[in-house]
Parts: sequence; C-alpha cells; structure tokens
Amino acid sequence: MTAMAHEPPTQEEVLLEGFLALDTPEGFRAELIEGEIVVTPPPGGHHEKCVSRIIRQVIKLSQAEMDISGNRGLRLKPAEGLPSDRLIPDITFAPLEPDVFGDDNESWMPCEGVAMVVEVTSTRPQADREAKRRCYARGRIPLYLLVDRESAQITLFSDPENGDYREHCARPFGKPLTLPAPFGFDLDTSDFL
Repeated sequence: MTAMAHEPPTQEEVLLEGFLALDTPEGFRAELIEGEIVVTPPPGGHHEKCVSRIIRQVIKLSQAEMDISGNRGLRLKPAEGLPSDRLIPDITFAPLEPDVFGDDNESWMPCEGVAMVVEVTSTRPQADREAKRRCYARGRIPLYLLVDRESAQITLFSDPENGDYREHCARPFGKPLTLPAPFGFDLDTSDFL
C-alpha cells in the first residue's frame, strides 16, 4: 500500500487559517479584507454616537422590522485568487424573517439575506471607502451606508454588480439621506456634526 501524497496548502489557505487562528485583544476587531489582515482598536465616542443614531432611527422609522447586529462577522465572496473576505460591519441590518443571523455555532455568517451594512470611518477610512465597499458589493449586499467622518458626509451605495456598486448618493452631514425599501425613510444626519 502506498501513502497518498498530500498537496501542500495554498497561500490562500495558509492566510485564511492564520487569520482564523488569531487571538485579538478584547474589544479589537480582526478582519480579512482583500487578502490583508486588519486589526482595529475599539471605536471612540463619536463613532459610537453615529452608530447609535442610525440604529435608533431604523428601529423607530423603518417600514420593515429589522434584526440588528454590531458584532456578527460576514463571510464574503473573495476577489480572484484570495481567500473569502471576513468583515465585521459596524452595523448589519436584516429582515426578521428569514433569520439570517444563523445559529451560535457559526462565527462567520454568509451575507445572503442582509439588507444593509453600515461602516463609520475610524482608523482606516480608505479601507471603508474602497476595499470594504468592493467586498460588500461582491457579496451582493443591496445597500452599503458609509458614514465618512473625515469628509463629514454620508454615502449610500446601492445596485451591486461586477464587484462594485453602480449607484451612490452622498449628502453632507446635517442633510437627510433617503434610505429606500425596506427602510423607506429619510435618515437624519444632523447629530453626526
């Protein structure tokens, strides 16, 4: 009987295995974004104020009830030649039915059924503006809301196709931004100033 030769792991497999084995300090987030491991520190007060204001408005004004998470990791379709992206949005919104947040045994959920993800810029704003936008579009997440604190504007990206969003609508802080169905209300950004 001959021993079967095992194929050595690919670079993508080694990267993903290393990422999944990370032990990040409490409060820090580790993400795998287009083949790069990114660790970010806990967010500051203004960041969390923006997150809170968005969640409060969605709960109060949205046409559809939403499940909300700020800690659930998403497994997204990778760029060619890379392992699957693993992102943790600042906020993830999904309709109550079907339950897309899944069971407790899965750390990284698929993105099917997610209605909108939100990122509030912090230590790496360029990643939120570009790499994360592409990751969410490859995952076919219908809406990506970017609160860009550096440029003092909010942008809604929609209509994902071919690895990016085809539509976007930007408003300066202080001006309302219309969120389409299933949300169906004007998001007040005056508290972001």
